[in-house]
Amino acid sequence: MRGVRGLKQDSPMAKSASIEFIEIATQISEPVTKFGGQPVWIDKPQWPLSEQTRNPMEFICQIALSDDLFPGMEGKVAYVFMTEEEEYVDETWEPDGGENAIIIQPGVTSAVVSEIVDGPSIKEYIEVKGYDRLQPKLKEFSVRLSIKDEPDFASEEIRDKWSESAFDEYAQALDGNKIGGTPIFLQGDEFPTDGEYKLLLQLDSTRTPFFVNFGDAGIAYAFINSEGTVGKFLWQCA
Repeated sequence: MRGVRGLKQDSPMAKSASIEFIEIATQISEPVTKFGGQPVWIDKPQWPLSEQTRNPMEFICQIALSDDLFPGMEGKVAYVFMTEEEEYVDETWEPDGGENAIIIQPGVTSAVVSEIVDGPSIKEYIEVKGYDRLQPKLKEFSVRLSIKDEPDFASEEIRDKWSESAFDEYAQALDGNKIGGTPIFLQGDEFPTDGEYKLLLQLDSTRTPFFVNFGDAGIAYAFINSEGTVGKFLWQCA
């Protein structure tokens, strides 16, 4: 993409990798990017626990960091989790609410963790004969990634001066499930406030072949700091 109306043509461009989910029948056992299944840890297991219930959070994905998207972080893996239980647990949307976590290995974490090997993971809800309600089926996906250029982030203050068509083009360029790049927020701009962060993952719950509870047609945003040592997670809904 050469540029977006509303942005100067010499505006910085960010790189992202769009995600295509590929369902697999065998379990992935390497620390590569994947969704679902069980995490493949680089170091000992560090499964985060819900602050409210102390139960293991649900594993969403692991992302192998690469120099093309995250310079200087090659060899690290970020593991993304969120609380998902039968009874509603609040603050899964809050980056510091204790109900989601990003574990980065190699590295240390401030989250409360367990060394369990197997825990809850993403699933699809399907019809099963003999049951009135849809039943969960665990899912695991490898990914096909396509690198692309995106416009750099423009704040709400800047975007408010654009025409509707300029914003629509900007939003379309940043839309979809991706690793790295520039976030397009459903609600207001919401970066972590305790340092400089880069988008790690944008995940649209309406475009995944598995269930993730990000509210009504919600999108999740995971971030990683410039040192590659801290991750933050939040979601917004329509």
